[in-house]
Amino acid sequence: MRYLEPAGRKLTLLLAAAVGTSIGLGGMTFRYAEGLSYFSADPKACANCHIMQPQYDGWQKASHHISASCVDCHLPDTFFAKYAAKASNGWHHSKGFTLQDFDEPIRIKETNAAILQANCARCHESTVHAIVSDSQAARDAMQCVHCHAAVGHGERAGLGGRPTDNEKRELRGTP
Repeated sequence: MRYLEPAGRKLTLLLAAAVGTSIGLGGMTFRYAEGLSYFSADPKACANCHIMQPQYDGWQKASHHISASCVDCHLPDTFFAKYAAKASNGWHHSKGFTLQDFDEPIRIKETNAAILQANCARCHESTVHAIVSDSQAARDAMQCVHCHAAVGHGERAGLGGRPTDNEKRELRGTP
């Protein structure tokens, strides 16, 4: 049996220590962040980060509280798409909260807004079928949350700040 040279042993030991430290820190961080909870559909997992507490509190008081949880609105309904979105969101959320480089107030990203819109249309298909009965109409349709912004998280007050001037103009219907 051939033994490693002293320099090779030191390199192996150093590599083992680096890998062990990385795994240990990663495991500790995953445990501290309650990482396993994100695999569930429990809305409380969405409030693990203190910054999401107002959205969670608003959802508890909103009209959809009894019929839809966070994952029903914010994730695709198919298995692989749901977990791909969870992985992507998890990466972006953990990076944003760790580096503190997220927007305040928190705003939904375009990809997630498309998921939200698709879920609104899917759950309310019988109601909106006449409005978006063909694919072109669906692409051109106004986003459901444009008029129904309070449905998921309740009134805006305390849920991400006051409406911007542009949002106020949109609500009034003025340019």
